[in-house]
Amino acid sequence: MDTSGDWHDYRTYMYDALTKAANYFRVVLHGNPTFGWHDRSIGSKVSGKHEKHWLRVVSEKKWWAQGDWWEGNLVSNQLKGIPKPYVIDVYEWEDGEIQLRAELMTFVEGQVCSPTQELRSHLDLSELWWSELRASLEILSSWQTERTITDQDEVTRRFLVFYGDDVESKVTRWTTAHGDLHWANLMSPQLTILDWEGWGSAPAGYDAATLYCYSLLIPEVAERVYKTFEDILDTPEGVFAQLYVITRLLRRIDKGDYMDLAGPLHRHARRLLSKKV
Repeated sequence: MDTSGDWHDYRTYMYDALTKAANYFRVVLHGNPTFGWHDRSIGSKVSGKHEKHWLRVVSEKKWWAQGDWWEGNLVSNQLKGIPKPYVIDVYEWEDGEIQLRAELMTFVEGQVCSPTQELRSHLDLSELWWSELRASLEILSSWQTERTITDQDEVTRRFLVFYGDDVESKVTRWTTAHGDLHWANLMSPQLTILDWEGWGSAPAGYDAATLYCYSLLIPEVAERVYKTFEDILDTPEGVFAQLYVITRLLRRIDKGDYMDLAGPLHRHARRLLSKKV
């Protein structure tokens, strides 16, 4: 959804929606709200009679408010053995051409690893945090689902646009992935993985490739990510996943996001392509 019009007015609109959802669930808002990507979502800590929760509201044009991603957080309740919020209740309503969805979730202590998707400062994360991340993604990768993040047609098209017809674009193995594993969706000091809107089937190694590419501005952290997932990333499937993730991030850059990541991504793509020659 395009929220690039009047920034202040849309934030006010989203805060009013958050207040409406809080009244519906009979909870009290606390502190300053957090806005998601391009302000399409808003979230806040809330309290009920006896405990804390997290309340999130997302807005979208009605014709986009459907499919796997619209109910992704709720459907992810089925995932076991992964540290993540649990959706307690859902409330939806319409406002003209806009569909709004409020999700009341369990509250998670800690802080996000980065205020932005791309990492811009060093992180001091424990060995336990890294091992739990690795274990969580292994559990997720083997989960059976009919949900999809992408498909072969999209992968083929992206490879053709970005790499020409000299690079093989056939996906050899599909696994289940989070789909948006960047640093603003990871919490510390205890690991929690946030935002399960888009989870589903993707090329093997997709999550590890995504986190690595979002780390390239901080080389020492990128190196730690690579070390954690080296047996995945340093394989033909892992190289393929990284090349595909790069196309996704470059498309985002073309729309104005994290412009300074373009150079590192292009250099990394050239290194990966040299491996495939």
